Amino acid sequence: MLKKNYVLLLLVLLTFTLSYGQSEKLLEQERNKNGDSINFVQIKTDSIFNSNQIITLLILPKNSFERFSIKFGYSKSDLRKTSSFGKSESAVAAINGGFFNMDSGGSATYFEIDDSVINRTRNPDLKWGIEDSITNGAIVFTKDFEIALQKANSDQFYELSKQESAVLVSGPLLLLNSEMLKLPIMKFASKRHPRTCLCVDEEESVVFVTIDGRQKEAEGMSLTEAQKFLLDIGCVDAINLDGGGSTTMWAQDKGIINFPSGKSGERPVANAVLIIKK
Repeated sequence: MLKKNYVLLLLVLLTFTLSYGQSEKLLEQERNKNGDSINFVQIKTDSIFNSNQIITLLILPKNSFERFSIKFGYSKSDLRKTSSFGKSESAVAAINGGFFNMDSGGSATYFEIDDSVINRTRNPDLKWGIEDSITNGAIVFTKDFEIALQKANSDQFYELSKQESAVLVSGPLLLLNSEMLKLPIMKFASKRHPRTCLCVDEEESVVFVTIDGRQKEAEGMSLTEAQKFLLDIGCVDAINLDGGGSTTMWAQDKGIINFPSGKSGERPVANAVLIIKK
């Protein structure tokens, strides 16, 4: 049963039923319809992959970049809710970020801002370490504040490079140049779970995505299903972020706008991806 306090969100979100195959060019349609505004779309359907799905998209068109910027919110030593990161930075919206140490905080993957290392990659053999086959992608902000989703380089590469204003390693990288990339063979990828993703479309719009799961009304997706869905709606490059109980989307004027799977609602995390009004 979805939590009652979320019901009113349907009054403020564009909510519609979508059949698989009808989603093609969805991002293009939203850009054309709403111009340079930030667009929210929530999809509730029982027909994508023959399953119940609740998918929430936040679309930031490139022509909005003059008014908005994307940045990371983070904490080195403790865990905070995605909404807390958003509120502390006066953000317009936020999604949860990458994998993290659930005991002591901090990113489990390489993370730097302004050439300062926040966290190095945790040994995959240690608790909360993430296998290399998963963390093969990176969110990179250039010095010109452009965003790129790309194959991850080594920690040492990013430490020496002065070309980036921020880097967060995550993954798996799902799409690159509109091609579905090979995924690791493991239950993490093949089973349906809640997912948080970030994608860029052919017009360089940035799309925040949450796919709810572990609920009767929202079954979640395997990573292959997530790849197919993101490609179908118009994503060109896409990366997977931390999912499961961490999957959260927050908006300044709406609060939590997806349906986190945890019994207590949104889970505290180590970092988040934020949209900030300039």
